[in-house]
Amino acid sequence: MTISTLVVDDNANTRADIGSSLSSLDINLVFANDGLDGLKQAKEGCFDLLIIDHKMPLMDGLTLLKNLRQLGQYHHTPILFVTTQDVTEAEPLALKHGATRCLSKPLQAQFLCDVVSYYTKRSVA
Repeated sequence: MTISTLVVDDNANTRADIGSSLSSLDINLVFANDGLDGLKQAKEGCFDLLIIDHKMPLMDGLTLLKNLRQLGQYHHTPILFVTTQDVTEAEPLALKHGATRCLSKPLQAQFLCDVVSYYTKRSVA
């Protein structure tokens, strides 16, 4: 069964890196360029996992988190929150707004694969 994952990040290089890092997994990746685009795509689709960036134009990651958690279909969906900010500072706020886990950029490919595998196995079990 293919897992559907929405990646929301305003940086094209980061989106490409995430796509490359996860290419070995059986995952259908959909990309959004900013928080507003991410919210629109989340409403139009049904995703098993979301990976969202902290700092984005139009709608930041924390606002996107709050909006996603208010949608019934994403109430329990794993959401990975990625940030360039010090994780010890960003994580409490991200968790408060609904993140499942907070990850620090730059993302290491194997670590990201391991985390995504862990949460996608749990979400479809």
